[in-house]
Amino acid sequence: MFARLSLRTRLVVGLLVLAALGLIAADIATYKSQESFLFDQTDETLQNAHQIADQPHGGRDQGGRGLPLGLYVEARSTQTGKVLWTNGPYGFPGSHAAAPPRLPARISLEAPTAGQPDHVRYFTAAAESGGDRYRVRASIEPERSGELLLVATSLHDVDATLHRLFLIELFVTLAVLTGLVALAMWIVRLGLRPLVAIEKTAAAIGAGDLSRRVERAEPRTEIGRLGIALNAMLGQIERAFTAREASEARLRRFVADASHELRTPLAAVRAYSELYGRGAATRTEDLDRAMSGINRESERMSLLVDDLLLLARLDEGRPLEREPVDLAEIAGEAVETARTVEPDRPIDIAAEQAVVLGDRDRLRQVVDNLLSNVRSHTPPGAPVHVRVSRNGDSATLEVEDSGAGLGEDELEQVFERFHRGDPSRSRASGGVGLGLSIVAAVAEAHGGTASAESEPGRGSTFRIELPLVSS
Repeated sequence: MFARLSLRTRLVVGLLVLAALGLIAADIATYKSQESFLFDQTDETLQNAHQIADQPHGGRDQGGRGLPLGLYVEARSTQTGKVLWTNGPYGFPGSHAAAPPRLPARISLEAPTAGQPDHVRYFTAAAESGGDRYRVRASIEPERSGELLLVATSLHDVDATLHRLFLIELFVTLAVLTGLVALAMWIVRLGLRPLVAIEKTAAAIGAGDLSRRVERAEPRTEIGRLGIALNAMLGQIERAFTAREASEARLRRFVADASHELRTPLAAVRAYSELYGRGAATRTEDLDRAMSGINRESERMSLLVDDLLLLARLDEGRPLEREPVDLAEIAGEAVETARTVEPDRPIDIAAEQAVVLGDRDRLRQVVDNLLSNVRSHTPPGAPVHVRVSRNGDSATLEVEDSGAGLGEDELEQVFERFHRGDPSRSRASGGVGLGLSIVAAVAEAHGGTASAESEPGRGSTFRIELPLVSS
C-alpha cells in the first residue's frame, strides 16, 4: 500500500511519523518527569506532615488542630490491623469535606521506597468517592507501641497540574505536527520541482522531441547531477539518432547510386546483345563492335562490383592481411606505373623508409586510387608530387596535384561514396566515385586517417596517415 503512494506523499508521511514518534516520546518523558517531581514534593510534604500528625495536638486531637488542610491521618494496630483512630481530611471553613482515601485492609512494608528506611512506604490510593486520589505515607512508630501511622494528602492539585500539562502537550504536539506537515509539503514540492521538470522533459522526448534538455541542472544537488547526467545521455542519444539517420540516408543514396551505376553498363550490354540479335552475327564489323562493347561494359561492371564488395567487407570490419610493408616502396611502384600510363605528366617522389603493418595489396590500391584521381581531375601536363615521411609514430603519404582545387563544400564530401567533384566528368571519362571512398575506408581499416587540403586555383593535397610498426 505504501509503495503505491507518490514519492511526495511517502516523504511527508515518513517525516510526519518520525516527528510524531519523537514528539510523543518527548511528551511522555516530560509528563513522567513532571509527575515524578510532583510526587517527590508531595512525599516531602507528607514527611513533614507526619511529624505534625504524630504530635499530641495533631493527630490525637479530635478537633484536628494543627493538621494542614486536606490531610488525612489514620492509626492502626500492627497486631490486629484494627483502626485505632482517624483524623481529617479538613477543608476550608464552610466548605464540603473531601472523601477520605480508600486504604487497603493490609499494608505491607516489606518493599519500601528506595532510599527510605524499611519501616516507611509511600503509595497512591483512590478516594472513597469523587474520583480523587491520595498520596499515602505509611510508617511504623516504635515510640507508639509499633502503631502503623498512615498520613495521606489529596493529589487533586497534582492531578490538575498533570492534566493541564497533558492538554498543553497535546495541543503543542498537534500544532507542531500540523506546521511540520505544511512546511514539509512546501520543502518537498520545492525539492521535487526539478524531478517534475525531468518528467516533462522525458515525456517530450518520448513524444519525439530529442532536442529537449533538463533546464537549470545544478551540480551541487543530487537531482541537479541527475539532470546533468540525463542531459549527457540525451545528447548521446540525439547524436546516435542523428548518426543513424545520416547513415540510413547514406545507405539509401549508396544503393540508389549503385543501382544507377550498374544500370548503365547493363543497358549497354543489353543494347549490344540486341544488336547481335538483329543480325550483327552475319556482319563482321557489327559483331566485333558488339562483342567489344559487351566485354568493355562487363569489365566495368566487374570493377564496380569488386569495389562495392571491398567497401562492404571494410564496413563489416573483416580483418585484412597484416605484414610489415614499406610505404615508400609501394609509393615508388605506384609512381612508376603512373608514369607509364601518362608519360607526359611530370610525377616526382620524395620518400623515406616508413614501415607499417598492413595489407600490401590494399595499400597499393590506396596509392593507385590517389594517382588515378589526379589523372581524372587535372590536366594531362599538370605536375604531381608524391611524398612519404615519418612523423613521430605515424607514416604520412601525401599526393599533391596542381589542378583547379576544391571548394569547401566539395572538400567536405570528397571521401563520400559515388561523389564526383566535377559532374561534367561522367562515367565515360572517370570512375564512379568510389576511388577516394576506398582510400578512406582502407586507411581507417589500418588504424589510420585520410584527409584532404585544397584551395581553389592552387591544387589539392591528399594525406594518408598510418601507424608505424613499433620497433
